[in-house]
Amino acid sequence: MGLTSNKVLVLAVLFAVLLFVGTVWLWPRLARRTWRAVGGRVGLLLATQLALFACAGLAANQAFGFYASWADLFGQENSQGVVVDNSARGRTGGPLQVVGTQQMRLGDGGRPRIAGQIQKVDIVGRTTRIATPAFIYLPPEYFQPQYRTRTFPAAVVLTGYPGTAQALISKLHYPRTARELAGDGRMQPMILVMLRPTVAPPRDTECVDIPGGPQTETFFAKDLPDAVVAHYRVARKPGSWGIVGNSTGGYCALKLAMHHPEVYAAGAGLSPYYKAPIDPTTGDLFQGQQQLRNRADLRWSIKHLPAPDTSLLVTSSKVGESNYKATLRFIDEVRATNRTRISSIILDSGGHNFNTWRREIPATLQWMGARLGDH
Repeated sequence: MGLTSNKVLVLAVLFAVLLFVGTVWLWPRLARRTWRAVGGRVGLLLATQLALFACAGLAANQAFGFYASWADLFGQENSQGVVVDNSARGRTGGPLQVVGTQQMRLGDGGRPRIAGQIQKVDIVGRTTRIATPAFIYLPPEYFQPQYRTRTFPAAVVLTGYPGTAQALISKLHYPRTARELAGDGRMQPMILVMLRPTVAPPRDTECVDIPGGPQTETFFAKDLPDAVVAHYRVARKPGSWGIVGNSTGGYCALKLAMHHPEVYAAGAGLSPYYKAPIDPTTGDLFQGQQQLRNRADLRWSIKHLPAPDTSLLVTSSKVGESNYKATLRFIDEVRATNRTRISSIILDSGGHNFNTWRREIPATLQWMGARLGDH
């Protein structure tokens, strides 16, 4: 029986109920002060509590889709995702300040020329005045003399909500994966700009320009690229920038690539959704303006607005992801445009969690690297 099976949940509940009934029935017999009686009472209470926690965990996993299988739960699901092409036809910048550096411990050592470097930066948007921290991964080639005049393609990498930018490094291993892929010749060297989509915390802005509120879409479409281009050897020419994210970050990545194809030549959504939610974490994002609400609905946009000249990648799982059917519909709707290019990674099994995204990231970075210009 699978982890997400209703039978597993029902059996766990029955087991917890039996333990509770057994505890009530046996408690008078264990009322003595002998060490065996005390040990029996402690064992029954502990077993009952563990059974209740197991029930709660299984119910939460079914509700939110954290893990799709027992192998997924215990980190044993490690088969890599494969990109399938679903296309119909087969220096004026904002302020950026480096506040710290982190050496990459890869290959033959930690020197930037060999392993690359991660820089922690603070960014303030010139037009939106949004301030946010970020991490910048610079590949080894950035520091090598033969590449001193070269500009590099760049990819913005977004977490989910609330998420932490550090998790992109320590949990999802974006820099390490990019370094290994480039070192093996499977991807061109690329700069990664890693941050949260939550640039106006604690509010979840869903990368929307909120009327009278944070202009987060403008920040990602203009201020962020301007700031990075002004500080690093990154090209601003069409085709130089991509964007990728998971969950909320995946929705943002797709939306920004669709709304701003002149900036982002490729957008990849790992386990994305396709419509901005309205809940206590977001507040009223659109202030009653239906036009803004429609524009933030990616499926509405692809059917009613001019198709953008960009490349999109979406991922899901047949078992474990709630967005599977919506993802298939989105693929069909994009294909019908004959202009926007669409690819996908569909796993047989994988929940909405880090382990699943780690399986998809190598293929995603290769896909993106192949679509960004080398200058």
